[in-house]
Amino acid sequence: MNGTTGSVAGRSRSRSALLIGLGLVLFAVLIGLGTWQVQRLHWKEDLLATIDKRTHSAPLPLADIEREFAASHDVDYTPVTVTGTFLHQGERHFFSTWQGDSGFNVYTPLQLEDGRFVLVNRGFVPYDLKDPAKRPKGEVAGKVTVTGLARNPLPGKPSMMLPDNDVAKNIFYWKDRDVMAATAGLPAGFVLVPFFIDADKTPNPGGLPVGGVTIIDLPNNHLQYAVTWYGLAAALAAVLILRLRRPAKEG
Repeated sequence: MNGTTGSVAGRSRSRSALLIGLGLVLFAVLIGLGTWQVQRLHWKEDLLATIDKRTHSAPLPLADIEREFAASHDVDYTPVTVTGTFLHQGERHFFSTWQGDSGFNVYTPLQLEDGRFVLVNRGFVPYDLKDPAKRPKGEVAGKVTVTGLARNPLPGKPSMMLPDNDVAKNIFYWKDRDVMAATAGLPAGFVLVPFFIDADKTPNPGGLPVGGVTIIDLPNNHLQYAVTWYGLAAALAAVLILRLRRPAKEG
């Protein structure tokens, strides 16, 4: 009996040690996740402050934005003014939603006065008005001046969860700047400005596309996430302490 009792006690201690060890590993993981969210919180606050500062600044000439992009590769949300002529036949359509409706953001090549091109997000059109022939008033001709926000190009597909772009149907699920330009019917040897421009909400003739669709109010839930992870860590720590004290009470 004594041997059996000792064996059972040994297995119980081993099981307790294993559970406590796993608990300590999980505790460290929870603390790590909470700390990561605190770091993300500081990053997001800095980003939001930068966006707020940029969006409330005066529009700059394109040349100034290009110099900044060459230096830092970051001109996101910087106001800019450009002048040129739209090539409406080269519209590229990016699937999006606006105020609860599904449709497309219309990216149109704008030929600058120096012969180069920049892709301008002119704004949103409903799904059933994808065909520009259904909104001819918005296809403005001649020289135009566009004021909007410079937007950084994406380095690649943002997520594997996104569908691949359907170039044949002119439906883009992520903003592949190079493919958009290459399929827009631009002249051979064209030179493209290395970022996008999102047009402001200045109304277009006929009301479409609807400009000013840039999403600026980015969510910032990192504090809540940090509190959640740290709270779970605290609860687990309490459980581990009770588990460690139990044998002493039973001895």
